[in-house]
Amino acid sequence: MITGQERPIYLASRSPRRRELLAQIDVKFHLLLFRADPRADADISEDLLPGEVPDAYVLRVARAKAEAGWKRVMMRNIPRAPVLAADTAVALDERILVKPANRLDAAAMLASLSGRRHEVLTGVALKFEDHLDAALSRTEIEFRPISEDEIKHYAATGEGDDKAGGYAVQGRAAQFVSAIRGSYSGAIGMPLYETAQLIEKLGTFRDKRYPR
Repeated sequence: MITGQERPIYLASRSPRRRELLAQIDVKFHLLLFRADPRADADISEDLLPGEVPDAYVLRVARAKAEAGWKRVMMRNIPRAPVLAADTAVALDERILVKPANRLDAAAMLASLSGRRHEVLTGVALKFEDHLDAALSRTEIEFRPISEDEIKHYAATGEGDDKAGGYAVQGRAAQFVSAIRGSYSGAIGMPLYETAQLIEKLGTFRDKRYPR
């Protein structure tokens, strides 16, 4: 059970999936929308760094998004509240599959995942004042073999256009999944266990820093 969450947080994400998942565990939040796509923000680089492994990548980007969100809270002079951000990537043999550039790219990603196991990694970060904490969710997903026609049809639906790995496990792509091991909510993009833990820890931090 989440404690110390009487006050709302800001969610630095455009994803309706993340909003639905937070509401599922009764987290109070306001949307902190960027004026432009946060990926275009100079403070947030989603480019893979030399030698960077998938775990480090999603945690770095999640932290950067939370930091950038906090800066906007300060710049806009809106009520101060913690900023929650997340980032998701698919890892296949240590190769990171982020969001596809186009539908041909999405089809190529799906073809590489056909009949194989891969990991969905989601980093979640929470920023408030000088407090920044982050956690990683790791989910293993196995796909059955997917035919070329199935891949073409799925890519054409556009469901995977803005999804890490080029697919949405909570959508039509569920028909390709033969096994899931780990956090389903993490595979969707907002791991609820890790998120709840971060919020609880922040509640303890705020109570110590700002006694009621």
